[in-house]
Amino acid sequence: MEHSSSITFASSSSYLSNGSSPCSVALPPAGPPQAPPLTAGEGWGGGGAAGGSGGSVEAVSLNRLSKNLERLLIDEDLDCSDADVEVPDGGPPVAIHRCILAARSPFFYNLFAARGRGGAARGDAADAAGGAGEGAASGRPRYKMDELVPGGRVGREAFQAFLGYVYTGKLRPAPLDVVSCADPVCPHDSCPPIIRFAVELMYAAWTFKIPELISLFQRRLLNFVDKTLVEDVIPILQVASHSELTQVLDKCIHRIARSDLDDISLDKELPPEVVEEIKNIRKKSQTADDDASISDPVHEKRVRRIHRALDSDDVELVKLLLNESEITLDDANALHYAASYCDSKVVSELLDLGLANLNLKNSRGYTALHLAAMRKEPAIIMCLLNKGANVSQLTADGRSAISICRRLTRGKDYNTKMEQGQESNKDRLCIDILEREMMRNPMLVEDAVTSPLLADDLHMKLLYLENRDCSFLLKPRSPCKSRKQTPRKNLAVLLHQVLLVN
Repeated sequence: MEHSSSITFASSSSYLSNGSSPCSVALPPAGPPQAPPLTAGEGWGGGGAAGGSGGSVEAVSLNRLSKNLERLLIDEDLDCSDADVEVPDGGPPVAIHRCILAARSPFFYNLFAARGRGGAARGDAADAAGGAGEGAASGRPRYKMDELVPGGRVGREAFQAFLGYVYTGKLRPAPLDVVSCADPVCPHDSCPPIIRFAVELMYAAWTFKIPELISLFQRRLLNFVDKTLVEDVIPILQVASHSELTQVLDKCIHRIARSDLDDISLDKELPPEVVEEIKNIRKKSQTADDDASISDPVHEKRVRRIHRALDSDDVELVKLLLNESEITLDDANALHYAASYCDSKVVSELLDLGLANLNLKNSRGYTALHLAAMRKEPAIIMCLLNKGANVSQLTADGRSAISICRRLTRGKDYNTKMEQGQESNKDRLCIDILEREMMRNPMLVEDAVTSPLLADDLHMKLLYLENRDCSFLLKPRSPCKSRKQTPRKNLAVLLHQVLLVN
């Protein structure tokens, strides 16, 4: 396992593998390319080739070849690409060179070979449906990332980083604004953007069959598991399950089993077999006290019925279920569930019932607004704020809805300027909504002060007021003025009492 999860994924001169040998002159066998095993002199950050002058000549030659091929990616005046790949972000397609991809990746070899033989290739569907405009008109094949990778889980920047390695044998440092979040106090060593980037590259490496990249990012994902929040372990577990990374999967399962992540989140976001294993581990580790606190099965059944009604967008059914039983919306954490998994219309209708505590914290210390911030859904955040949700409430570990949103948002997405008429950036919009609400209610403070910074701030205000009152009392009174003294001391005492209570 690596000792660091630096955002710099590679130095500018490190090779993972170029698949060549100074003594090999025979032509490779027909069929898809096979990646050779790494030798002792190769690998992540390995030194130069050994073997005297022959090795030096090879190293210089490979370095020149790498730089020449890199021009295909960075030189805007040199466009030799012959196909395009659409990525889910809605931007322009990414141009590719099929001959290079076919030579380096067995996946692309089989994909392009099937097309060359007149067989059905995955990209044909895009061309047949109108060809995505320019691609069909120019005769260039166009492929969709949604069809190449399950769920289109490889973003633009991750795919471009993958292409950079395939073309040059080097994995360049990732753009800083892609692997860092919008939270200015975050160290950016294990925040969601850097994890998301590594997860996307693992999906690409596994799907396109590049074993040296699989090995590298397996080590990086292992390093993230114990450093990040349990919510951010879920995408790591998902890619580990998909890519058959047994070691990563096992570590993620045990990390989640030790956490307080609730069963509802497990059932919603993880494969059933993984959920079963996590629950079995938790049962084995339960003590006698834990057994005594097991929930009533009848109560759990009623909660599940309310959640299923919310999944069906049927708030009227929720009302009937509430009338038929003694359970309440707060008992079922119905508002938390709706904020996490339902449409904004359902959240709005649920709030209109007026039966839910807007600022109720669930067993993990999260309010519905915290969960809406994790989901980064502006409409739901607005629904909650309009009904009076407290934007300043903190989680058990001292995070506000604003800090949650910032930590989940890439610096690139936060700083991207929207053109006139362009759809608003949801990530930036969520942060702006929450910050405006905080400025609108600057004195709104949570009942329980759980943040050390907030407690320090109150203490400083207390000292300021006490010092100011003392200086006022030391000043001599004017004999001609007989007005009553303003009770400033009372405010300082009140603040002191609030501080002691909290």
